[in-house]
Amino acid sequence: MRIARFSVDDEVKFGLVEGEGDQPESLEVAEIVGHPFGPVQVTQRRWPLSRVRLLAPVLPSKVIGIGRNYAEHAAELGNEAPGKTDPAVVFLKPSTSVIGPSDAIQYPLGVSFDVQHEAELAVVIGRMCRQVPVARVPDVVLGYTCGNDVTARDLQRAENQWGRAKGFDTFCPLGPWIETELDPGDLAITCTVDGELKQAGRTVQMTRPVADLVSYVSEAMTLLPGDVILTGTPAGVGPIVVGQQVSVGIEGIGNLTNRVVARD
Repeated sequence: MRIARFSVDDEVKFGLVEGEGDQPESLEVAEIVGHPFGPVQVTQRRWPLSRVRLLAPVLPSKVIGIGRNYAEHAAELGNEAPGKTDPAVVFLKPSTSVIGPSDAIQYPLGVSFDVQHEAELAVVIGRMCRQVPVARVPDVVLGYTCGNDVTARDLQRAENQWGRAKGFDTFCPLGPWIETELDPGDLAITCTVDGELKQAGRTVQMTRPVADLVSYVSEAMTLLPGDVILTGTPAGVGPIVVGQQVSVGIEGIGNLTNRVVARD
């Protein structure tokens, strides 16, 4: 299933995206009752996807980021990637950083001078859980979506901690929807800026795979329905500037596209 959160006629709803491909003109969205964190019941109400506005597919209580989970990305920034048995690099992005497809990434001019894209596979948690064994991770995952862990790289370097650099409003685009029937083990992941390919990797290159990450994070904190774990970014991160358009694509999910504007 492809689960979307959307706005139509001034109402916000969840629905199932149906049809082939990822082009709006070939798809429609069927409203579901309530939320998707339980049995899904479809109503009779349907709209062409082109008629609705897609929103961030969830409103998480927290976004948990994983740093340096691709060795080549760690190396390009002059860092050593932790080994599979080493402590993972974990950070939090606030819920206020989340935006959806086609929403604008707001560049904090005058505060940062080096904002960068980071294309990532995002894991969406489906039910409350903690201390989840690796073997049980599929039971607590609702599905997967595209994420962009936007980062003020100059602040990250200067401040020796990542909360502010990665926590600005609009610095966590998610979408376009949640794909529930997906094996995350070896998916192509790309990022383009104004149509130019900047990042190209595969999830098989992760040091810690998805199941290990969910289990690891759940050892420390209770995960709630809708919480998101960003799984790290492949090599090729780089700057984005006002006026550009950045797009994250993940095999089996689709594309998440956002423009960059100056913050008011």
